[in-house]
Amino acid sequence: MTADDTFGRLDDDDYPAYTMGRAAEMLGTTPAFLRALGESRLITPLRSEGGHRRYSRYQLRIAARARELVDRGTPIEAACRIVILEDQLEEAQRINAEYRRAAESANPTAAG
Repeated sequence: MTADDTFGRLDDDDYPAYTMGRAAEMLGTTPAFLRALGESRLITPLRSEGGHRRYSRYQLRIAARARELVDRGTPIEAACRIVILEDQLEEAQRINAEYRRAAESANPTAAG
């Protein structure tokens, strides 16, 4: 990947992200847990110009939810699937609400 590829790399100054060690510390877990989440394709670490793994705030939120499930005894693979589905449901609900608001504003008499 080139340094210009904004989907796979990031510049340390341009994007708030945390190293694997700092991310694991913030989650109260180990780097091995974050690697397991990556192997399960729940989160894919971003790469800085130096090639270091970095995790965004969004990724930490997802990882924290997975950690809650794992701490309650859910196997990591199942926890990852659950978190992915919850995230997809949240996104679908957000999109649905946007379409409803747009439809109501376009036709205010049909809303009531």
